[in-house]
Amino acid sequence: MPAAGLSSSTFVLKNGWRWPPVFIFRTHHVTFCVNLKKVKPRHDASLHHKKHRKQGTHGNFLHNTHHDPCGLAVGGIYACITLQLPLPLMQIAVGALLAWPTFGLHVEFDPELFLVLFIPPLLFADGWKTPTREFLEHGREIFGLALALVLVTVVGIGFLIYWLVPGIPLIPAFALAAVLSPTDAVALSGIVGEGRIPKKIMGILQGEALMNDASGLVSLKFAVAVAMGTMVFTVGGATLEFFKVAIGGILAGFVVSWLYGRSLRFLSRWGGDEPATQIVLLFLLPFASYLIAEHIGVSGILAAVAAGMTITRSGVMRRAPLAMRLRANSTWAMLEFVFNGMVFLLLGLQLPGILESSLAAAEADPNVETWMLFTDIVLIYAALMLVRFGWLWAMKKFSLRFLKKKPMEFANWTSREILIASFAGVRGAITLAGVLSIPLLLPNGSGFPARYELVFLAAGVILFSLFVGVIMLPLLLQHLEVADHAQQLKEERIARAATAEVAIIAIQKMEERLAADTEENIDNQLLTEVSSRVIGNLRRRADGRNDVESSIQEENLERRFRLAALRSERAELYHLRATREISNETLQKLLHDLDLMEALLIENQ
Repeated sequence: MPAAGLSSSTFVLKNGWRWPPVFIFRTHHVTFCVNLKKVKPRHDASLHHKKHRKQGTHGNFLHNTHHDPCGLAVGGIYACITLQLPLPLMQIAVGALLAWPTFGLHVEFDPELFLVLFIPPLLFADGWKTPTREFLEHGREIFGLALALVLVTVVGIGFLIYWLVPGIPLIPAFALAAVLSPTDAVALSGIVGEGRIPKKIMGILQGEALMNDASGLVSLKFAVAVAMGTMVFTVGGATLEFFKVAIGGILAGFVVSWLYGRSLRFLSRWGGDEPATQIVLLFLLPFASYLIAEHIGVSGILAAVAAGMTITRSGVMRRAPLAMRLRANSTWAMLEFVFNGMVFLLLGLQLPGILESSLAAAEADPNVETWMLFTDIVLIYAALMLVRFGWLWAMKKFSLRFLKKKPMEFANWTSREILIASFAGVRGAITLAGVLSIPLLLPNGSGFPARYELVFLAAGVILFSLFVGVIMLPLLLQHLEVADHAQQLKEERIARAATAEVAIIAIQKMEERLAADTEENIDNQLLTEVSSRVIGNLRRRADGRNDVESSIQEENLERRFRLAALRSERAELYHLRATREISNETLQKLLHDLDLMEALLIENQ
C-alpha cells in the first residue's frame, strides 16, 4: 500500500479525495453512509509509486486486506442513504466503486493465501450454526442435495460450460462447475430475512449449504490438481481418493476440536481463565484444523466443517467460563460478518478489472462476441436452476414411489415449495472464495487456462443469482403461511416451564441444606423470605403453560420496568463519574455489568 497520506481508516485516492465509507447494517436492508473530504495530495513517500498512478492506488493482498474493513464499518457519518437491497449486493457495489478508475483502488490476490484466510473460518462458522436436530432428521435430504446433486452439477454443468464457452478447456470447466455447486444460506437470509422461509425448507437448505460447501470445494481441488498435473484422473482412483480425504478430514477436525477442549481444561486448571486467551485459541481453531489436515494429506475443508460442528456439541463450550461463552458468541458473529463482507467487498474490488480483461479478451478473439459473455452467464445460471429444480422434483417422485413407509420431506413439498427451494440456491461467499483460490500459474510457469473467464463467469453467476433471488423469492413467498413461530413459541414455553420446575426443586433442597447448616448462621426468617420470593417468580413461570397471555404480559411488563431501571442506573453512573465520586475504572466495570443485563433483557424480547 502506498505510504502517501494513508491510515488504517482512510484511503487517499489519486484525485485527492479521502474515502472512509461507513456501513450501518440493519436486519433486512443496509444503510450506508459516505464521507468524502478533499485533502491535499502528498508527493513525498509515494514517488516510487509514480509509475502506477495511471492505474490508481495499488497494493498486494496482504497490504490491503487490513484496509478493506474500512468499506464495512469505519469513518464519520455525513450523509445516510437507505436502500432496500441485500447486503451482499451493497458490498459488491461499494467494492466496485472503490476500484473504479475514478478512485483507482486495486488489490492483487495471492490465491493460496486467500484460500487459507477465508475458507476455514467461513466453513467453521457454518458448522457451528448448523441446527443439529434438523441436520439429523433430514440427513437423507441433505446428502441427496449436497453430494448427489453436486456430482450431477459438476459433471453436467461442466460439460455444458465446455460446450458453451470455446475458450475454456474441459478440466477448468469442471473446476468452474465445482465452485458453482455450493449454495449460500447467509446470502439467502440477506435476501428474504430470518423466518420468512418455512423451517422445514430452511433446515434442509442450511444443511445443504454446509455440506455442499465441502463437497464442492473438494471437487474443485480435484479439478485443479488434474489441471496442475499433480493428479491423474480415473473414476475409481478419484472415488477412493475422495473417501480417503473426506473421512480423514472429518477425523482430523474431531481430533483438533478434542485437543482444543483439553487445552482449555489445562488452562483453567493452571489459572488461565482469561477469556481473551480462550477466544484467541477458538479463533485459531479453524485455521489449525485446516492446516493440520492439509499437512497430513486429507481435506482441510472438511476438517474445518467437522471442527465447527463438534465444538458446540462436545461439551467444550458448556464447560467454558460464562465470560468466555458470552464473548465467544458475539466475537464469532462479528468475525463471520466481517469475513463474509470482505469476500463480497473483494469481489467488488476485482470486478472492474475482471470486466475489463474479459471484454478485452473477447474483442481480441474473432470467434467471441462481447454480448456472448453475458449470455453465457444467463445460460449457466438457467442450467443450474433447471438441474436443481429437476433434481428436487425427481427426489419428490422417488420418495412417493419407493419410500412409502418413511418418505423424505420432499414428498410433502408442493410445486411452489420446490420452486422456492430452487431459487433459494443462491451463490455467495464460498463460490467466490473458491474461484479466487484457483492458482494464477501452472507448475511450468504458464497461466492457468482461462482463469479470467472462470472468475468472470463465477462472479456473474453470483450477481445474477442474487438479483433473481431478490425478485423471485419475495413473489413466491407472498401469502405463504409460516407456522414455525407458533411451534417455536410452544417449545420455548415448555422448556421454560420445565426448567422452572427443576429450579424450584433445587432451591427447596438448598433451603433445607442452609437451614441445617450451623456454620452459615443465616436467619431462618430471611432464608424463608428470599427463597419464597424466588420460588414464587419461578412458579409463575412454570404455570405459564395454562395462562400464556397473562404470562407473556407479565414478562413484558417486568422487562420494561427492568430496562427503565437499568437506563437510570447507567445515567447515574455517568453523573457519579462526572462529579468525581467514582473512578473511570469503576465506571467501566459497572457499565459492563449493566450492559450484560440489558443485552439479556433485549435478547429475550
